[in-house]
Parts: sequence; structure tokens; C-alpha cells
Amino acid sequence: MLKKFLEHIELEKRYSPHTITSYRKDLEDFHLFYTLTEGSEKLWNADKKVIRNFIVYLSERKIAKRSINRKLSSLRSYFLFLLKIGEISVSPMESIKSLKFYAEKQIPFSQDEMNDFQKLTPIKESDFLSQLIIETLYQTGMRKAELCGLRYDHVDLSGQEMKIIGKGNKERVIPISDDLAGRLQSYQENRKPLKGSEIWFFINSKGKKLGEKFVYSTVNNYLGMVSAKKKKGPHILRHSFATHVLDNGAEISKVKKLLGHSSLASTQVYTTANIEQLKKVFNNAHPRAKDKE
Repeated sequence: MLKKFLEHIELEKRYSPHTITSYRKDLEDFHLFYTLTEGSEKLWNADKKVIRNFIVYLSERKIAKRSINRKLSSLRSYFLFLLKIGEISVSPMESIKSLKFYAEKQIPFSQDEMNDFQKLTPIKESDFLSQLIIETLYQTGMRKAELCGLRYDHVDLSGQEMKIIGKGNKERVIPISDDLAGRLQSYQENRKPLKGSEIWFFINSKGKKLGEKFVYSTVNNYLGMVSAKKKKGPHILRHSFATHVLDNGAEISKVKKLLGHSSLASTQVYTTANIEQLKKVFNNAHPRAKDKE
């Protein structure tokens, strides 16, 4: 049934390869736990007690609450699928709630930090690609997986735009600045992909498709040169993109489209990132604040 479910989300739901990999990992973890504790591989017989024991097991292993909730979400989808095809009559996830937790605040890079990064001079050939990866993430707000999966024919340098395939295979078009278009043009003229990797825009030094681990380590290492922040991964660049364009007057509905969010609530998170700037706007614009001064 696990195989059928994965085929369902790939062929019918059209989930991205990255999402499917996450679902597979989560369900395989549960399958292993169920097999060891229940002595059976028939996951469809799992009840609420087993699910609760799984949560306790994960918690005892110091798995983060966010990761546990993701696994619970995968299990909900799996048992809902079994319910729809008639394999079960009741889902064991029916009354299982996600764990409550306070997410660690994501602090974006400042515009000064990003300007300092742009001033770094490439010393090696690999530096150019590394800096291009970071600039592309920062100037487009795309996700790490979206950058790795960017197709060569989806980059239109003359029209200065690129088509992104996001979560759920949803497509969106992102504009490219003159600066980024010039950098991408230089890279395009010198890239040497291996046979079979021509379809990907970004390739590694061996001519193969970029890996997500490489992108993460690249961003983390290079931004360490200009920032002392603890978190320096690709998602913080996405966060910085959203924060900076909103700070500079972009409409939130437009930013929502650029980020590929399905709901405005997801984008609104970034409007609270720079409360100090909002205070300045208030103090400079509101008559009561002016009177107080």
C-alpha cells in the first residue's frame, strides 16, 4: 500500500520529487517502528495507540517537534488515502493533534550584509558559481529545491524572466534584474554539462545537476564571510528577499506570487520581520506621534 500511495502523490497529485522523498522517508520511519513494535508490516491495522507510541518514541530520540509534526502530516495523508480506497474504515489519525511549539525566529540578512556579500571578489572559478547561486536565491526568492530543479529552457535571459516549478508542480514566472541576467549570461556561456544533464540550468563542477546539500553548504559557507548570524541557509535568503522587497514598498499580494505561496497568510509572516522600520514610518507620519515629539 505504501508503494500505491507514493504512486498516487506522484502521478495524480503531481507532487515534486523533493516532497515525495520526504513522504517516503517519513512513512518508512513509521513502517520500521511499526514492524519492530507490533511484529507486523500491515500498516493499515495501526491504531491511535500505535501513533501515540510513535510520537513518544520520536520525542525520546530528541527529534524536533517540527519534524515530528511533518511525519504526522505524512501519516494523515497516507491513512486518508487508505480511507478513500476502502482499505480502512476509520483513520487512526482522526484525533491525533500536532505538537505545539514556538518556532525559532528567522532573522533575515540585512541589506548591508547582502551588499557586503556582493562586493566579494571571486578568487577561483568555483567562487563565481557559488556567488551566482546565492545571488539567484536572494534576487528571486526561490527555494533551494527550485533552484536545483531549474530547467535550462525555463530561463529567458533576453526577456529577463524565469519559470519556476514550485510545490505541487505549480508554475510561476519571476523577473530577473539586469545585474542577475548579466551574471547568468556569463555562466551560461561557460557551463559544460554532461550528457543527460543539459536540461538543468545549474550544474556542478562535474557537469551534473546541482545537489541540495551542495547548495546549502555553499550558502552557509560564503555568507559566513559577511554575517555572524547562526542561521545562514538558503531559506534565510528567501526570507531576506521577501523582507527587503516589502520594506522597499512592494505590495504583499505581488510578493505572494513571487514566492509561490498558496495563501496570503504565509507571506504575511514577513511583514512583521522589520518592526523597527514600521515604528519609524509611524513616528514620521502619524500626527499624534509628531505632536509627542
